[in-house]
Amino acid sequence: MAGTDDTVADDDALFVLTAVLLTPAQFPSVLGDDYVAACATLELEPYAEGYGLVLGQDSGGARWTVVVKDVSLVAVAISSWDCGMEYDLSPDDRSVVCALPGWPLALAVAAPGVPEPHDPSSAPDGPAPLTPPDTEVWGPPQRRLGADEIALQWAAWREQVDDETAFGGSAEPAANGEGEPLAGEARTGDDGSRAEPGGPGQHPGVRKALEAARAYVGSPPPPGRIRSAFAPDGARTLRADGPGWSLVARTDDIAFVLLDEEPGEIMPVGRGPELPGLLRSLDELAVRPA
Repeated sequence: MAGTDDTVADDDALFVLTAVLLTPAQFPSVLGDDYVAACATLELEPYAEGYGLVLGQDSGGARWTVVVKDVSLVAVAISSWDCGMEYDLSPDDRSVVCALPGWPLALAVAAPGVPEPHDPSSAPDGPAPLTPPDTEVWGPPQRRLGADEIALQWAAWREQVDDETAFGGSAEPAANGEGEPLAGEARTGDDGSRAEPGGPGQHPGVRKALEAARAYVGSPPPPGRIRSAFAPDGARTLRADGPGWSLVARTDDIAFVLLDEEPGEIMPVGRGPELPGLLRSLDELAVRPA
């Protein structure tokens, strides 16, 4: 496809490397706590239909993120790639909204036959190149990435929490067996949480996060602040975020909370008598992939 919007010459092809969706139900968490915030990071209007983000390099090797309106085309391409099928993603130029310098995500691939990936030269009054979050520090993007990783690797993280913690009395989260954080820079810590949300002994930041999540039930947050995705056995995987916290849970199981104030710590919240109802209510509010 060709880049447009004055930042990429019309006759300069973009070699597509990957693509992601930017919709209320599915968006890169590094960009914000919800869909509206993610759009604001890219200076886009938060249209309900959403966008597709196409990441690639121009013939000089420069990184570009091209925003397109044809969400269905991008979704088909992603689904095809996930199934190991080839798909030539070439959005029509009329679908292109803008081309932004840089990539918001770290990519381990590069287009063959062009120079190594690098940020394009930007005009003094132009936007700064997009960059992936620094994994050597801890902050909101890293916290959200950690929660995303737990959602993707639920079984591995769930194995670290015994059934007493999950369904019974108080217990502390089990440490990672190898003593190293999984991808996402998250690590189980020694701030244990009681089985019942908000119970005695629970980390105050976890209590605040759960209170904020409960408040969403009475006052729905912006689109994308709560997301629901498929999980085995008829369950759903929930992702919820707020200022300073992220929650990932399975509707038939427990929850994990990550906090800005606790770098690299993952705190489990046992199921108890209250969590199932909270998760059901959040799932009812959540946006789901079409």
